Amino acid sequence: MLYYSTRNHNNLVSSADAIKKGLAPEGGLFVPAETVAPFSANNLPNGSYVNIARTIFELYLTDFEATDLQNAINDAYSKDNFDHEDITPLKKLSDNLHILELWHGPTYAFKDIALQILPHFLRTAVHITGEKSEIVILTATSGDTGKSAMEGFCNVPGTKIIVYYPENGVSEVQQLQMTTQKGDNVEVAAVKGNFDDAQRGVKALFNDKKLAEKLINSGYRLTSANSINWGRLLPQVVYYFKAYNDLVSTKEIKPGEGINFVVPTGNFGNILAGYYARQLGLPVNRLICAANSNNVLSDFISTGSYNSKRPLHKTYSPSMDILVSSNLERLLFELTGHDSEKINFWMNQLQSSGEYSLDNITLSKLQELFWASYASDRETLDTIKETYRQYKYLFDTHTAVGKAVLEKYLAMENDNSRTVLLSTASPFKFCGSVINALFGEKQYEDKSELELLEILSNKTGNQIPANLADLAEMPVKHKQVIEREKLHDHLLKVLNIQ
Repeated sequence: MLYYSTRNHNNLVSSADAIKKGLAPEGGLFVPAETVAPFSANNLPNGSYVNIARTIFELYLTDFEATDLQNAINDAYSKDNFDHEDITPLKKLSDNLHILELWHGPTYAFKDIALQILPHFLRTAVHITGEKSEIVILTATSGDTGKSAMEGFCNVPGTKIIVYYPENGVSEVQQLQMTTQKGDNVEVAAVKGNFDDAQRGVKALFNDKKLAEKLINSGYRLTSANSINWGRLLPQVVYYFKAYNDLVSTKEIKPGEGINFVVPTGNFGNILAGYYARQLGLPVNRLICAANSNNVLSDFISTGSYNSKRPLHKTYSPSMDILVSSNLERLLFELTGHDSEKINFWMNQLQSSGEYSLDNITLSKLQELFWASYASDRETLDTIKETYRQYKYLFDTHTAVGKAVLEKYLAMENDNSRTVLLSTASPFKFCGSVINALFGEKQYEDKSELELLEILSNKTGNQIPANLADLAEMPVKHKQVIEREKLHDHLLKVLNIQ
């Protein structure tokens, strides 16, 4: 399988090269140069999570040896890393709704699914390509990617990892998870501004050719752990198949029966993985895109016009506080039949004016599969409270956005399809907001988020995840706050380059 960029389909690279580079040289994203659709209702990959992962990875990572893939899968999805044997267990909430819990990894967020295996992919890619430079993983995070990436790459030989997160733009628990991170190869800094500021700063570093030359001359090569890296996106395809397989094996659906997925998303990677699963042959009826009050994605899917020129709202679902969704570029490339000229035109418009509009044909293809809406903070809290009242099931704020949007979809569409809601984080990662939803804000407004962990556990009977319970005892190691314009200087200083 070869890959090329969404902005230049003339330069073919191997899967190892695509993973090693992360971002294409001209700023595009790597995508498979071929469309593969090997599965039908009668031959979907099945069995354990490990078996399904191997089947899918072998399709896309054709220059990886089978033993390397198997070892990577076994190491990433072990009981040492995940506290549930199913990796992504499926919980039945009602007759037509199941919850896919994606947060049983070491940082209790769905990013662990991909970021536990990406270091293995990257090490193998470096070996295959004969790369001699030390790999520098550069990542902007809206809350979860940073900690998951650091957990995956901590003390991995031949790598350094640098994470930038928005100052005051993540939850207290998320911030502590990052700033207490151990590891000799780890660096974390807050960026003044919001996630889009951090993401733009990081993309500018990747697109700086003079910087790339200076790094290569100093023995370093940049790559990314964000979902712009194909090695981050590909592992997320697996859990769509695992959810479907679980529904079939428990006789909740018949083989070949189409289902819907509801996906809370900001950067569009999580839901794009569902699109690629459908491309492979998974019976998916609709992909329901759930946004928060930063509803640029829901507006786009509804109208075909992308407009990032709007205020960025700080919400109770901070990992979705994003106005520029990077992975949307990959979807548009697929929907236009790999038309890099259109992609360049739209992305240049987005960069220069903050907006662009689709043609009618592409919009029609988009709306055929995707449906979107958003939930306000009030709707998010009400959904947490009502779901717990009715089912004694705790949602985090992002999953609650998904449930609220699903209710809007069902009110508007005559669709009785079985539905899977992707649950992206443990409720304890956002315990302040969850407690606010369940018991009211004023009763505990003088408590820190770490104190609220105990309160939420005592009041609901749910156990605090072990790594979160220990946060209060861990020393803060990373305290730096920098301007977005200073990321270039910060990177060179971290790498000790003059």
